[in-house]
Amino acid sequence: MTTPAHRRRYGVKGAPYAFLLPATILFCLFFALPIGYAVWLSFRKVHVSGLGLGSGARHEVWAGFRNYSAALTDDELLGGALHVLGYGCIVVPVMLGLALLFALMLDSDKVRLAPFTRLAIFLPYAIPGVVAALLWGFLYLPDVSPFYFVLEKLGLPQPDLLDGGPLYLALSNIAVWGGTGFNMIVIYTALRAIPAEVYEAAELDGATPLQIALRIKIPMVAPSLVLTFFFSIIATLQVFNEPTTLKPLTNSLPTTWSPLMKVYQDAFGKGDIYASAAEATLIALVTLVLSFGFLRAANRRNKQEAAR
Repeated sequence: MTTPAHRRRYGVKGAPYAFLLPATILFCLFFALPIGYAVWLSFRKVHVSGLGLGSGARHEVWAGFRNYSAALTDDELLGGALHVLGYGCIVVPVMLGLALLFALMLDSDKVRLAPFTRLAIFLPYAIPGVVAALLWGFLYLPDVSPFYFVLEKLGLPQPDLLDGGPLYLALSNIAVWGGTGFNMIVIYTALRAIPAEVYEAAELDGATPLQIALRIKIPMVAPSLVLTFFFSIIATLQVFNEPTTLKPLTNSLPTTWSPLMKVYQDAFGKGDIYASAAEATLIALVTLVLSFGFLRAANRRNKQEAAR
């Protein structure tokens, strides 16, 4: 027979699971289930009988790994991966370098108006990516941009930032402008968590502010740098908003410039959801492998440094 004490004990033990239940249900409905459905679609294809007319002329059949082999040999998908690689080589180091620099400057005792400066650096992150891409897109257009007007009046060259090589810089600028503030806050928070006694001991030993920054602050916020680098890599692999928003403004941006744009074009432009599901699954696997490999390497390095 269950006593009131047993019921109370059971209720206390089951309380955490009851609190987790709504989040678990939402996770399964809006995350796990769509992923599983996309993976299932990636192994299917449409079989057309005859002329493709009539109610039973089109039906799904098992395709095996044909969608994956087609995706791996698709020149547009591979070209998009190369575009993202060049884009990431610009965005990630510049964005994290600026975030670290701003965080170190804000952590200095000599900085003035720190709350306002911190908010001003972070504010671009609060602007939606599509809105930011539109704003920068119009600033890049020679006919409406005030920068081109000033350059013309000064008699200086007016480069077309939406064509050729400068296009990478134009896209990277949008990402750096919007993401630096978030990474700066993460690094700055880690800097504020360092005990003040560490700085006092370094100053007593005669360390300069530059030496404190290079030998104490940066090594101690290394986990935050790893975290921001991890997030930046994922965001780079999933770039979609910026090139898609700038596409109507220039002919230099194809509809398959990035891998996710290729997935979107196949799914909603060509209507081939099976090929796009395979491509999306491959992108997710590449992201998972790169993230896991990088985190494993970072953890191994941390263990080696701790062992010393």
